Amino acid sequence: MELNFIVNENKIKINVNPDKRLIDILRKDLQLTGTKEGCAEGECGACTVIINKKAVHSCLVHAITLEGKNVLTIEGLEKNGEIDIIQKYFLEEVAVQCGYCTTGMIMSTKALLYKTLTPTEEDIKIALSGNICRCSGYVQILSAVKKSAEKMRGDS
Repeated sequence: MELNFIVNENKIKINVNPDKRLIDILRKDLQLTGTKEGCAEGECGACTVIINKKAVHSCLVHAITLEGKNVLTIEGLEKNGEIDIIQKYFLEEVAVQCGYCTTGMIMSTKALLYKTLTPTEEDIKIALSGNICRCSGYVQILSAVKKSAEKMRGDS
C-alpha cells in the first residue's frame, strides 16, 4: 500500500505492507535508528514515539494506521543543531545510564509536556508508566522531567 504521513516535519511517501510495524519503517526504511526495540510487545517503552502529540509504542503501530498522521521521533527533537531541553536535562540530571530506555523516556516526557507544563509527580509517573528503566531508581528521570517542565514554563 502507498502510505503518506509526516515524520519529523518531513512528508513521507512510501510503499509498504499494511501490517509493517512503525518501528520497522522508522529503523529500516527511513534509517531513523534512535527509536529502540526492546520487548516487541509494548511493555518496555524503548520504542516510544509521538503520533499526533501522543506517546505510542511504535512496535504496536501498523502502517495501515499511519495515513495522514504526524510522527515525531527522537531525531526530530533536534532544532538547528541544538538538542531539546528535555534531552539537556536528562543529561544534566544523569538520567541516562545504559541509555537503552532513554529515547522512549524522553519521548514520553515530550508527550506529557505537550499536555501540561505543570505536571504533578503523579502525572509524571503515569506518563512514564509505559517505560521501563532497568538501570535506575527513576529519581534522576523524575528530576529531569520536573526541571524540563520548569524551564519550558520559564521558572528557571
